[in-house]
Amino acid sequence: MELLHLRYFLAVAQELNFSTAARKLHMAASPLSRRIKDLENEVGHRLFDRDTHHVRLTAAGNALLPIARGVLEQVDSIRWRLDETARPERTTLLLGVPTGVHPDLRERMGAFAERVGERFEIKRWPGGTDRLVEAVCDGRLALSLARLPVGADPALEQLPVMSERLGAVVPRDRFEGRESVALAELVELAYAGSPTAVTNAYFRGLDQQLAELGIKKRIELGSATFEGISEIVSSGLAFSISMLDSRSPVQNYRLDNVAILPFFDFHPRLETGLIWRKDRANGGDLQEVVAVAREVFAVPLHS
Repeated sequence: MELLHLRYFLAVAQELNFSTAARKLHMAASPLSRRIKDLENEVGHRLFDRDTHHVRLTAAGNALLPIARGVLEQVDSIRWRLDETARPERTTLLLGVPTGVHPDLRERMGAFAERVGERFEIKRWPGGTDRLVEAVCDGRLALSLARLPVGADPALEQLPVMSERLGAVVPRDRFEGRESVALAELVELAYAGSPTAVTNAYFRGLDQQLAELGIKKRIELGSATFEGISEIVSSGLAFSISMLDSRSPVQNYRLDNVAILPFFDFHPRLETGLIWRKDRANGGDLQEVVAVAREVFAVPLHS
């Protein structure tokens, strides 16, 4: 019995119309009819009752239908079953991800995971930059996104992947109608640092820079969240600094009386890099992965 005969039978059984089934099979109706008769002769049973207006499955046809489907499903699955058998076992790699990663960068991460997906399964691991860098150093993470700078550890290599413009998070009612703000206008407000400031070298440096530029007041919020920062700013007690792009996920925590304005006399930017251990990339277990990462993240993003 030929598999093609079963495919012809299945097409007619699904359509219950020889002309429609023939078009689906890209053939004429008369040769299809002959192939069905050949199959009926081979199995020794009439499979269809047909007249000029109707086509119906016989009892034998109804019995053959699930058998034909099962046989064809098994045959059609041969290729992917062999591919699965021949495919090398995938290795799981952990990729560190800090808070507030821009959606464009997340899209690049997805493209990277897809590129290496045949050999490696990329799992994302959240955390503050300092902890993520530490985890890369001791081998718990294969790679990590990190807010730069991350120090000058000679064991690490870093690739710049994104630069984001920062703005002032201010009480909206105090700056109504404004399109930008000067740093000097914020001296009466306290600076409320980022929730990740204690684990982020960039924001620690930014705090020091603000002090040198005349911003002396501080509000210590400990383990406050982005939403907590927004509450303090909304009350009119403080300002903060955050990503200016409206698509940044930290914008989701902005309350009604909070606005984010660009500075016109101060130009802070948050740089993000991808880091890994040199020894694992140069002839090590991450050589292939890092080579792909260099291609996917070759051109840094800007917002």
